[in-house]
Amino acid sequence: MTKTSPSITINGRAIGVDYSPYVIAELSANHNGKLDVAMAIIDEAKRAGADAVKLQTYRPDTITLDCNDDDFQIHGGLWDGRTLYELYQEAHMPWEWHKPLFEHARKLGLTIFSSPFDNTAIDLLEDLNAPAYKIASFEAVDHALIKYAASTGKPMIISTGMADDEEIAEAIEAARSGGCRELAILHCVSGYPAPAQDYNLRTIPDMISRFGCVTGLSDHTLDNTTAIASVVLGASIIEKHFTLDRSGGGPDDSFSLEPVEMAALCRDSKTAWEALGRIDYGRKSSELGNVKFRRSLYFVRDMEAGETITTEHVRSVRPGFGLPPKMLEIIIGKTVNRDIRKNTPVTDEALA
Repeated sequence: MTKTSPSITINGRAIGVDYSPYVIAELSANHNGKLDVAMAIIDEAKRAGADAVKLQTYRPDTITLDCNDDDFQIHGGLWDGRTLYELYQEAHMPWEWHKPLFEHARKLGLTIFSSPFDNTAIDLLEDLNAPAYKIASFEAVDHALIKYAASTGKPMIISTGMADDEEIAEAIEAARSGGCRELAILHCVSGYPAPAQDYNLRTIPDMISRFGCVTGLSDHTLDNTTAIASVVLGASIIEKHFTLDRSGGGPDDSFSLEPVEMAALCRDSKTAWEALGRIDYGRKSSELGNVKFRRSLYFVRDMEAGETITTEHVRSVRPGFGLPPKMLEIIIGKTVNRDIRKNTPVTDEALA
């Protein structure tokens, strides 16, 4: 019996290796404090062909503490010199925006869901009938949060940036024990941006075999190469940060895709998946018209009936209307049963 590949379904869309990649446009903080910008990002995600757009649902006081101590300072990287509270105050999406954004996406026919960062966020998203939940990499160690999201019975996606194999297994167990029946995990590198060489994409097939879940990629590289390559290794989901303008100045803009790039990701990831196909050594439909241009055996001299064929009489050339070249040794020494005109194919009917 053939083993069935794992799959999940979000808002009626099946996700797994047997289906084209599920592309999530991560809106994150790229609204830059403007509701109309968030609306426009949703418009562009739909236009680009994304399967879903994803929000992040938190307030600064639900994700960190308002504290200036060194523990709460960011040192180095994209957000150097800021406190966590300052960053999340700027980056968070006001909760009153969620309903109009959900309504707008649904009006466009675009799936919308979010990453919750505490139980109150899940409660808000349940009121909006979110079709799925995404657990961010930094929260993959928060088993209580995972279990609460799992208790909704909705499909769940967990990013695994910074998590080792034991922590991934623990997060999966928390989801399963909390009631999640449709679970996907994302290979992720929690660098912003992350260099392609950090991704070690060969981890993806190992994750698939080790954990038995639908597996994808949360990609923080600056182009689409890593994401497209992941599809070849079995990634069924691709999540990418998405913005209207990479130079917009927001916290996440600089490592996000712009609309043209998102459209290319949606197109090219599907092409990569289609190219995988299945194991098939047969002749393909696009090849049928070219079979006649393969090599075959042709008479290159006139011959009389009863004459013996030598290497001087036959060559392997294009086109392919004669016997296959592998027959050359077999026909040398045979006789022809009729007069032969040069430049005609060698056929069984011409041989005595």
